[in-house]
Formats: sequence, structure tokens, C-alpha cells
Amino acid sequence: MLLITSVLVLWMQLSQVNGQQIMQIPQYQHVQEGEDFTTYCNSSTTLNNIQWYKQRPGGHPVFLIVLVKSGEVKKQKRLTFQFGEAKKNSSLHITATQTTDVGTYFCAG
Repeated sequence: MLLITSVLVLWMQLSQVNGQQIMQIPQYQHVQEGEDFTTYCNSSTTLNNIQWYKQRPGGHPVFLIVLVKSGEVKKQKRLTFQFGEAKKNSSLHITATQTTDVGTYFCAG
């Protein structure tokens, strides 16, 4: 029996709002279905809030969540979002990725 595993391509982008630059690390990553995935957003300045979005291939960006409090952690099923204590960074962690997770993930401040 041949086991076929889907490959997920998760892509992160760099966003810039009002001269404020937010860099995502890593910027591009292939993930096997079932693996965990984490990406980070780092800002050179303190952010009032941070928003996370997902865009499916060929689709429009879809708002996922906004974080406003220092140290805030929010969960949506297998996705965990965290806002750093200094409000200069954020992370998105996906547990046991599935084919429905395919897309472009990006943050904006």
C-alpha cells in the first residue's frame, strides 16, 4: 500500500504600515501534513495591536484574529496566536497541520 502525504505550503509576507515594518520569520516554508508549524512576526517598534490573516491560493485575505493585550494568547482549534510582552512580536503556531491549512499567513500591525 502506498501512503501519499499532502505537502502544505505556508507562506508568510512582510507588511509595512505607516512606515512601520513587520518582518515574518520564516518567510517561506513547506510543511508535511501532520507536522507542527510556527511563524513569528517581529516589529522594530511597539504595536497597539497585531492582526493575523490567511489567504488561500487564488482567494482573498481572510481575517483570523486581532491581539491587543501584552502577553495575550488566543486559540482557534489547532491555531494558537500569541502577542509578546513588549508588544513588538507575535507568533502563530499550528498543531498537526492539515490540507485545509494550505495558504498564505501574514500579520499586520
